[in-house]
Amino acid sequence: MFTGIITDIGRVRAVERQGDTRFTIETGFDTETIAIGASIAHNGVCLTVIEKGPGWYVIQASGETLSKTTLGGWDAGTRINLERALKVGDELGGHIVSGHVDGVGVLAATKPEGESLRLTFEAPESLAKYIASKGSVAIDGVSLTVNEVAGNRFGVNIIPHTQTATTFGGLRVGDSVNLEIDMLARYVARLAGQE
Repeated sequence: MFTGIITDIGRVRAVERQGDTRFTIETGFDTETIAIGASIAHNGVCLTVIEKGPGWYVIQASGETLSKTTLGGWDAGTRINLERALKVGDELGGHIVSGHVDGVGVLAATKPEGESLRLTFEAPESLAKYIASKGSVAIDGVSLTVNEVAGNRFGVNIIPHTQTATTFGGLRVGDSVNLEIDMLARYVARLAGQE
């Protein structure tokens, strides 16, 4: 489990595409404290550490993961939001995030709003019904509050800190992002018979 509070911006050092795809990730995390088998969220996708060294580690992604997320587009140099798994007793600063991406959305528009940046995303129709105004959503692993919803589009505000502490400062219209809907919304819909 994760909180959606990003604690490092990593960078893809190398990609090996043979069978499953292996990514070598450069990080500011102290890799001595990362166990082989540990779960780390990468742009919201929970993946397992299989090798490590000073300032880097390796993860492996299956074809299924590549087809359902933005990872298939990663190349050497790609910057990614990283979050280590939640430990009992950690502060839950965002919302409960599982690291299981529900689908891929697209940045549809950006607009400065005071010192913040208003981002409008387009979600797949199958996910749009779970996104509610003032509800939570994880975008590329970042826990955010939804400002408004119109059809399959929704808006969020990104304050200056979030623009620099995540990869959002580099997002451009047309870029794809990983979306994870609020776990509570999914269960409420299931109980209401809408899923």
